[in-house]
Amino acid sequence: MAAGGKLEADVELKSPADKFWESIRDSANLFVKAFPDQYKSIEVLEGDGKAAGSIRHIIYGEGSPIVKSSKERIDAVDDVKKTVAYSVIDGDLLKYYKTFKALIAVVPKGEGSLVKWSCEFEKAKDDIPDPSIIKEFAIKNFVEVDELILKENS
Repeated sequence: MAAGGKLEADVELKSPADKFWESIRDSANLFVKAFPDQYKSIEVLEGDGKAAGSIRHIIYGEGSPIVKSSKERIDAVDDVKKTVAYSVIDGDLLKYYKTFKALIAVVPKGEGSLVKWSCEFEKAKDDIPDPSIIKEFAIKNFVEVDELILKENS
């Protein structure tokens, strides 16, 4: 049986937690407009794209390293705690990982916020590397959203 694992990242941002959370929750609209090099389209297939049970089909742009297409299901959302959990249910990533689940939590920190990202995965084969490239892509997105919010509010 191939190995599984977990990756985690904490990203300190200057944006207030409420503002950052709103932006992340609207990622289906925001990411395509703000980052067209990374996201060609995000189509909501089921639900509203924000509630648990929603399924989104993401077509990534040239900026995406190994994944060009992905279907994600939102597993759980807590707007009070500012957490969202999702699973990749179809697409390129599943060639490398049998399962891939991620969690995003936005925590107020001073005038800014701390974003905690984690993923749990099971490799399709033992020689597949941990999905560090996905972690780096997520961190890059968080930093870019933070910069966008700060630019809009300046």
